Parts: sequence; structure tokens; C-alpha cells
Amino acid sequence: MDGDPRSVVVIGGGPGGLYAAALLARRDPGRDITVWERGAPDATFGFGVVLSDETLGGIEHADPVVYEALQDAFVRWDEIGITHRGRTLVSGGHGFAALDRRRLLDILQDRCAQLGVDLRFRTQAPPAAELAGRHDLVIAADGAGSATRTAHADVFQPTVTRHRNRYIWLAADIAFGTFRFDIAETEYGVMQLHGYPYARPTHGGPKAAASTVIVEMREEVWRAAGFDTLGERESAERCAKIFADALGGRPLRSNDSAWTAFRTVVCRRWSHGNTVLLGDAAHTAHFSIGSGTKLAVEDALALAACVEEQPGTDAALAAYEAERRPAVESTQRAAAASLRWFEQLAGYIDQPPHRFAFGLLTRSRRVTHGNLRLRDPAFVRTVEDEFGCPPGTPPMFTPFRLGATELRNRVVVSAMDMYRAQDGVPGDFHLVHLGARALGGAGLVMTEMVCVSPEGRITPGCTGLYTDEQAAAWRRITDFAHAESPGTVLGVQLGHSGRKGSTRLMWEGMDEPLPAGNWPLAAASPLPYRTGVSQTPAELDEDGLAAVRGQFAAAARRAANAGFDVLELHCAHGYLLSGFLSPLTNRRTDRYGGDLAARLRYPLEVFDAVRAAWPAGRPMTVRVSATDWAPDGTSPGEAVEIARAFAAHGAAAIDVSTGQVVADERPEFGRSYQTPYADLIRNTAHVPVIAVGAISSWDDVNSLLLAGRADLCALARPHLYDPHWTLHAAAEQGYAGEAAPWPLPYAAGSRKPPDGRDSTPKPRLSPGRAPSAGGVPPAARAPRAPGAHG
Repeated sequence: MDGDPRSVVVIGGGPGGLYAAALLARRDPGRDITVWERGAPDATFGFGVVLSDETLGGIEHADPVVYEALQDAFVRWDEIGITHRGRTLVSGGHGFAALDRRRLLDILQDRCAQLGVDLRFRTQAPPAAELAGRHDLVIAADGAGSATRTAHADVFQPTVTRHRNRYIWLAADIAFGTFRFDIAETEYGVMQLHGYPYARPTHGGPKAAASTVIVEMREEVWRAAGFDTLGERESAERCAKIFADALGGRPLRSNDSAWTAFRTVVCRRWSHGNTVLLGDAAHTAHFSIGSGTKLAVEDALALAACVEEQPGTDAALAAYEAERRPAVESTQRAAAASLRWFEQLAGYIDQPPHRFAFGLLTRSRRVTHGNLRLRDPAFVRTVEDEFGCPPGTPPMFTPFRLGATELRNRVVVSAMDMYRAQDGVPGDFHLVHLGARALGGAGLVMTEMVCVSPEGRITPGCTGLYTDEQAAAWRRITDFAHAESPGTVLGVQLGHSGRKGSTRLMWEGMDEPLPAGNWPLAAASPLPYRTGVSQTPAELDEDGLAAVRGQFAAAARRAANAGFDVLELHCAHGYLLSGFLSPLTNRRTDRYGGDLAARLRYPLEVFDAVRAAWPAGRPMTVRVSATDWAPDGTSPGEAVEIARAFAAHGAAAIDVSTGQVVADERPEFGRSYQTPYADLIRNTAHVPVIAVGAISSWDDVNSLLLAGRADLCALARPHLYDPHWTLHAAAEQGYAGEAAPWPLPYAAGSRKPPDGRDSTPKPRLSPGRAPSAGGVPPAARAPRAPGAHG
């Protein structure tokens, strides 16, 4: 019977389960609440727990008693120290609070006891299905290895992903003054230490200092160093020697500590009838951006609130998941980016010191250039100086040399298909569209994919460069851009649709075949893009391969005569050349199919033919899909090798996109979700890259550039929303230099118009001595920036 849950059972006596029990008991003392915990009251994994100010604010509002107890137990600090190659850089203004995990359990256990919760320690809970039949609500807070989730996997549909690093939780009897990140370069490979204080001796408080220490490294490094053969005590001793400087020579201690690999848990559903998952049972997020305890406590807050607000258990559990899932998924995306940064640490260690530190601080993309500048402006200024930013110049407005061509800034208008051509000829729409973006200030403005043959079009509305008439129409556009916006670099993207051609215009049905007038398709292999829907392409034979190669070269010559400055070869998104690169779409048995070298052969032949036809002084770039977002597709390692191969053949930069290769892809969408692949290629293959993919703010652009994750940033939708996005980004940052010149007719609009008249009287007299009564009102005092001291 659905209704207010009167009988509640919690499986798992960790912080999340205990706090959920306490909150539900506090809101309704008449509830019968039981917590089952198989371990002892003081049994715990790890040592310290970090909670954010946001989480603490929710705790304070929900239960002041718990909040006050936590306040008394917290160690607070606001600095992060990064030690790399004998040099420590410190950034302030961050704000952390931590406490002993055992103390947290004590506080929550005491609160549960005060509120009448039945705590059953050293007792294995019955199966959730059995409990669900006897209780109104079952809360499964039984951890990352949740037996409840496993027993009902058909309903919860979990995905558990094991990652590449090994780590171990240890502790040191020392209170670090900062959140520490120490990098050790050993004969076996790179190792890292994450450390933070959770106890400092105080009057009436803990009598001993203590810090959590997590040691982490790639699995191959872990094995090479022999950690796979060491026990708990030996591992702690070995880690203490490796990081002796960070620890001041002190030993490390363990607590049933074991080396493990982090596993990300994602569940498609969080509830099953009257049973609901909470905390690590439902989701995990890598420890490098905050503890699972934080997420579990926030889950408990939301669940208790939804039970209070909703008319019954079913509605409460639905509301709980609807509220928490977006926040958890956002955290998991940030955690994945942070985790990936540490997995790829060896690729960053040769970076200049301030860039390395900035990259570490911004690794999750939650801390940005602008955010960090508020926290610690002096630190950010040193990073900008090292990057080469002149005073007052944001990173995005520093120039970049693409081959022999200098771009005045780092912003690219990404290639965007417009589907407005007639017989492949660009018209007035393209003149206005590209002309407006050229006037908008970006350093490089790219065309849409321009097709090399009629059969290579995606739709009847796609542009081409397979006739002289088309080339003349393009010349009209490049002449306008070069004349009216001097310094703008124009790029043309050449491509062939392959198996994704002969479809309707995007707004008429994306990837849907034409209702009539279809043309034959050709591809690497005879595989339709959408089985049962799309046309099956013919496999290109040797004659067909030679013909297409010649079409690309002819289009390149026309592009040069049309006045383009940069040429990009489209080898992404499942189009013809991308179809050769991916193992999911290339099933050939000749010399163009098989291993990666064979799959690369034809795209490289086309690149070489285009490079020979394209003027030597003008740069070429290549767009690739660095992952197919599908099992057995292009791997990150293969993406790096693909980038290396094109760079070796003369590509000035790699434009790093992802996906759109197979119809059943599962992309991990989110803010700047593709940039980790650009980062990987840039810092592994050491070739210039263009990052693209949901980069939406100038703060993101500055952050990616300054951290060395990209050399250029391409933005599409922001330039559809605002053709003058780059100029407006300059104005909003107070930049008026030569890297963002306003066209003379638009110069009067270089500052945002006022929204309205402010009639508030402005202060005219500077304060002298304090008034005899009342003093200076708080609103008149200057606010302190985050992390300011005084």
C-alpha cells in the first residue's frame, strides 16, 4: 500500500544510511526505523572525510544538532599545494573542511540513538526483497559492492566500469597545511600522492594530528614496482619511502588497506518497488573530486525531503531520483574528467610548472580560469605570464601560428552544415552567414563540409567544390571576408559523405533517406548506416578509390583558387574517410582493411593527394572522431596513432571531434565533453589540436588553452546564437586589443548598451572617522573576494 512510510529499514550503517535514518526519524518520531550493519560500530574504510560548504549548508538546515557536532570536529583550510620536480606551487582561496571518518560515524550514530533509531551492528541484513515485504521503505545504502543492487540487477541495470589506476588509502600522523598533490617520478613510472588533514590537536579536541594519504599510479607502474606482491604493511612502508619528503620522514599507517582499482557505478534505475538505492550503491564518483560520503549525505537529504513532501512512497522515490540524478551525473562527468587526468598524468609531467599546476586544479572542468582568478588572482597571473599572455590579454586573445599562417586569436568558428546550397553552389545565405562570422572576430572561420562530388553530398542542400561555378561562388565569399574583416583566416572543410549520403535536409529528418531522387552511395564496406532504413553502399574498388582520391585533389585546387587560407580534410563523423578509420565500419580484407595501419592507408593517400594539390604555404588540418562511443570502436590509443600519422604527413593540427560513426552510439554528453580526447592527443602525440564539443563560454576557452588541453577552440552553437561571440567575449573581459578588432562600422557597439537608468545616488564623500552613531552600513563595505585574508 502506497502511503507515508511508517516502517523503514536501512541496509548499511555508513554515513549515508545513518544520516537518512536520522533525518526520517527527526521529521517523524513515530516512524519505526532500523539500521542493519554487518560491521562493528567503528569499522570503516579510509580515514578522513571531506565535505563541501554546500553540503554543510544542507545539513545545517535539516538538522542543526548534527551540524553543530560536525562544526566542532572539522579541520578547515583553503590552500592546495602541488609539488612537482622539486618545486611546490600553492594556490589559495579554495575552502575545505574534513574530519575523522570514525568521528563522523560517532556523531551520526549518537544522533540516531537520540532519535530512537534501532541500530543493529555486527548483524547481516536479510535480503532486500524479504525486508521489502515487511516494511514500507527499504533504503539500500550497502556500498559500491551493493548486494541489493546485484540481487536486482535486472531492474537497476547497473554498469560498473573498472579504471586503469591502482590506489591505496593510508594515513600519516601529521596535519598537512594544504591539500597536497605530490608527484614522484620513479624508475618504474609516475606515482602521485593525494593528501589532506583531518585532525589537528586542539584544546578539547583530538590529541593527535592526522592526514589522509592516498597513493595512486597506473596499473603497469604498480606491477613494475612490485606492489602486486606486497602486503598491507609492506606497501605502507614502501609508499612512505617514496614520498618521504612530503611526509617529513614519518611512517604511513593502514586500516585494512588494500590496493584497488576505482570502479564507476552507474544505474539506469535507483528504485525497485519500495526499495531504493542510496550513495555508492547507486553511483560512485572518483575520490579526486570529493568523497562518496558527500554524495551519500546529499542523497539522504534529498530522500528525506521527498518523503516529507510527496503523498506516498512511490511518488517520493520518483521525486528523489528526478532531483538527484542530474546532480549526480554532473558530478560523475566531472569525476571522470579528473580521473582521466590522473590516468594520463605521465603525459603532463613535462609541462611548465605553472601550466602543470593549473591543469591539475582545473582537471574536472568545474574550477575554471575565471573561478580560479577570483580565488587566487596572483596565482593565475603567474600562469598567464608563463603562457605568454601580455598584461590585460586573456589567453584566448593570444596569437597562434597554424603552420605558416598566424591566427590573431585562438577562437575557431566550427564547421556547421547549413543545407542551403543549390546544386552545390553557395549563395547569398552563405555570404551572409560566413560574412557575419568573419566580422565577428574569430581567428579562423570554417565552412561547412564542402563535398568533392555530387555523389559525395550528404543532402541535396550541401555545398560543393566539384565545378568551376561553385568555386566562383566561394570566391565571392572569401573576397568579402578578406576585404571587410582583414586578418580573418578562412578555412574550407573538404569531405565525402560515404554511406551517410543521399538523405533529407536536417530539419526534414536527419539521416532519413530521400523520398525520391536518391543517388548511389559508396563506402569502405557495404554496411548501411541504419540497418533497415539507410541505403546500403557499394564497397569502393581500386578504380573507385582512385576516382575519389582525384576528386579530393581537384576540389583542393579549386579551394585554393577560391581564396581559402586553410584546408581541413574531414575524416570524422562516419563519412567516407572516417569509415575507413573505424573498425566498426571497415570490414575490408584487402590492403585497406584490417589493423590500424591498413585502415589508415587510404585516408593518408587522400591526404597526400590533397596536400600535393594545396599550396605549400597554406596549412592543412584533419578532423577525426577520436572515439566511436561504441564497443570495439576506435580506441583512445588508436586516436593518438591516427593523429600522429596525419601529423607525420604534414597536418598542421588535428581537429578532435568524436562519434557520429555508428547509429547505436552512446555518447557521454556534457559540457566540453569531447575535450579530454583533444587533451590526450595533444599531450601524448604532441601535435597541435583544435578542441570542439559543447564549449560554450569564453571562460571554458581560456581554461582549456591555459591548461594546455588545446591550442585552438572551435565553437558552433555559440556562433549560431551570436555571430559576434568573439567580439562580445572580448568586451565582457575588458579586452580591446588587436586580436579582437571591431569592424569600423560596428565600433560604436563595442560596449554593451546600458540596460536602464540607475537613479541611486552615488557616494561622494570618502569615509573619515566613524560617525558618532550607526557607523558605516555593512552594504557600503567592500566585499572580500573568496580566499581573501585580513
